Amino acid sequence: MSIFLDENSRIIIQGITGAEGSEHATRMLASGANVVGGTNPRKAGQTITLNDTELPVFGTVAEAMEQTGANVSVIFVPPAFAKGAIDEAIDARIPLLVIITEGIPVKDASEAWAHAQQVGGTRIIGPNCPGIITPGVSLAGITPANITGTGPIGLISKSGTLTYQMMFELAEIGFSTAIGIGGDPIIGTTHIDALAAFEADPDTKAIIMIGEIGGDAEERAAEFIKTNVSKPVVGYVAGFTAPEGRTMGHAGAIVTGSVGTARAKKAALEAVGVRVGTTPTETADLMKEIIAGL
Repeated sequence: MSIFLDENSRIIIQGITGAEGSEHATRMLASGANVVGGTNPRKAGQTITLNDTELPVFGTVAEAMEQTGANVSVIFVPPAFAKGAIDEAIDARIPLLVIITEGIPVKDASEAWAHAQQVGGTRIIGPNCPGIITPGVSLAGITPANITGTGPIGLISKSGTLTYQMMFELAEIGFSTAIGIGGDPIIGTTHIDALAAFEADPDTKAIIMIGEIGGDAEERAAEFIKTNVSKPVVGYVAGFTAPEGRTMGHAGAIVTGSVGTARAKKAALEAVGVRVGTTPTETADLMKEIIAGL
């Protein structure tokens, strides 16, 4: 099984005719994902051929959903136009919306999230994320599909690069779903959302949670794990060597005083029984120990 993305996912690409949209739609098709079309208002009514598959281009998400039965949209739209694309997908009530775009202004992201809460019906992953992959089944985003296969591990990560590394490190075991939630200050699906979904998935036997310095998302996830997660969880917090007082990496990686430091997050996670690695490889080794003991 999987969370959020499965064999019934029918995917459209907002921005399918652009360089990024067409390239990654091609890779998604090659992975076996059921990409059924895309949108570009200026090229509505045309088609685009990717990976030997001719796909229709629609003017709006609502039209694409009506004509193709799409239930997932992946946004490859420049930051200046991303809010309009997000709002359009929300208004069409697409069930799953994956926002790959990075550099979206925080004001735009906050307004789009508020709009999603008001309208309802859409789960958002991202922005500034690699998307979500259910290995061997479907891919909505930019995660390389050939890193790993199906297995019992669920992966939640703020970092795209660390998502790929962890999948590679544990390729011989495999993953039920790997979800990159994004590193911006405002994101749709949180660590807690994904933890709850993996806890409910009978085929996910253990969970890896990758966080990073800044904010308190990992501390809040630790509190959730304490009372709501029965499966073993392994954690990794990027940023142990970050210079004090510096903003590092993602827009959300902002440390204020002792709040948001890697050590504080590690302590919070370990206090609720999460084993925390100090490097990605050590974290993978901890997960291998857990899987071997199941």
